[in-house]
Amino acid sequence: MVTITISGPPGSGTTTISKMLSKKLAIKHVYAGEIFRKEAEKRGMSLSDFSKYCEEHPEVDRELDKYQVDILKKGDVILEGRLAGWMAHLNGIPAIKVLLKADRDVRLDRIIKREGGRREDRLREMLDRERSEAKRYRDYYGIDIEDESIYDIVIDTSDKKPEEIVRIILNYLRDEHGGKDPAIL
Repeated sequence: MVTITISGPPGSGTTTISKMLSKKLAIKHVYAGEIFRKEAEKRGMSLSDFSKYCEEHPEVDRELDKYQVDILKKGDVILEGRLAGWMAHLNGIPAIKVLLKADRDVRLDRIIKREGGRREDRLREMLDRERSEAKRYRDYYGIDIEDESIYDIVIDTSDKKPEEIVRIILNYLRDEHGGKDPAIL
């Protein structure tokens, strides 16, 4: 059984890598951010506006965080989410914690390619959302989202192809499991 968390800021490649790993390892992929997005849609809010709303309504984040912990406890999953690694760490749940990061401009380009929109608008939304999340994580849990010390693997995806990133993670898993192919763990 293998439990993996994939975390990173918007545009760092977490969804692409999580889906590819899920296929390679034949384990379930859960995207915590999808719930957050659906909640924003339900309220007719942009992600940026919903993030700000959550600053005043911590129950939204706490419910999502409880959901992540429940998923991690079951194991045999790839949990993708900004705080997925931190949820495993804070709750003592064994997991391979992966952090993906990338240069701000690279991330912005990826977001525009995926969602469209004007560069200036997307940059403002991205930065607003990141500031809001950092504030909430610090206020709710005392987490410094810039702290990479809890992660087993930190990968800068700025200049790497998805296949290369997946290979790095699979090699780490293989090394951690005594050379066994992680696809058969």
